[in-house]
Amino acid sequence: MHTCYSHDAVITPKQLITYSKKQGLDGVAITDHDTIQGALELINSKELIIIPGIEVSTPQGHVLALNVTETIPPKLNIWETVEKTHELGGIAVVAHPSVMLKGLRTSMHKDLNFDAVEVINSAAFPFFLFTYLNRRMAANLNLPQTAGSDAHYALEIGFAYTLVDTDADVDEIVEAIRKGVTVPFGKAIPWGIRFKRFARAHIEP
Repeated sequence: MHTCYSHDAVITPKQLITYSKKQGLDGVAITDHDTIQGALELINSKELIIIPGIEVSTPQGHVLALNVTETIPPKLNIWETVEKTHELGGIAVVAHPSVMLKGLRTSMHKDLNFDAVEVINSAAFPFFLFTYLNRRMAANLNLPQTAGSDAHYALEIGFAYTLVDTDADVDEIVEAIRKGVTVPFGKAIPWGIRFKRFARAHIEP
């Protein structure tokens, strides 16, 4: 999910903790657009497990770099971004690969060395079509599957999540994702909540 440190999100650190707990989440991956600042602000939280990360912009699409605590520069090509993620000790997840204009726009190849595919993204539209296409991509690449709310607004938190069979430790969780010990769940963000985000974005300066 995203915090107010992303250019297009409004979730404050306090809201992130409050709404995540309200939704029954044990932990969250904070992946602001091209910045680690939001994740670092909450990384020492005693109330939630915080997986620090970044949603990195590349010319070929977006990459979720999980379990990194250093900035990965945007606009590197996708191969360089995945390599940099691994150098920093993280895992690289294909972000919303089938979503128009935001997903990976080039053919997927195993030599990209991704660790997982985000198959469920609550913000995707049309939700069921893109979920189907993402699952098919993950299966074709034989990669683990994850899910995320892609929340930019507090009410969007928790509509998708990944169950991970491991101890409540960030390194263990990330390793379990890499090994595929995950089950993605989720549904689309309701239209009423989508409209509230849209309205707020166009009313506030």
